[in-house]
Amino acid sequence: MAVEIGLFSGPGAPAAEPAEAPQLVFGSAEEFLHKQLLPTYVRDVDDRSAKWCMEWYFHPEAVSRVEALWRAWEHLRLDGATGISVWWRDHADHHMRVLLDPQGPFYNCDRSDHRDQPPLESKMAPAGWFPDMRNL
Repeated sequence: MAVEIGLFSGPGAPAAEPAEAPQLVFGSAEEFLHKQLLPTYVRDVDDRSAKWCMEWYFHPEAVSRVEALWRAWEHLRLDGATGISVWWRDHADHHMRVLLDPQGPFYNCDRSDHRDQPPLESKMAPAGWFPDMRNL
């Protein structure tokens, strides 16, 4: 048998108001990139030890990583203790190291020119090797 203690427990307790979702600081990954990430993550991009593409949005991997950085930042900024430190260590440093790597998604670009690159090729596995989990 559970023991209910306190004024706000049990069947007569007032219903808890739903927590209001925090408002986003940035409305999109692109706004986050231009107003938060690039102004604070300053590196020497010399096209040898670090690469960047001015048209980063044509690179699906870059879009996905910038989106991940934005979403993580919006969430972790709410942790007033270590949230931003965790964001830098676990998110920004990791993803930006990959993005800026000379062998990363911008390997074929330079600071002034975007060059499309083909995606990795793959053959489909034999039927039945990877069942559709949505149908199980």
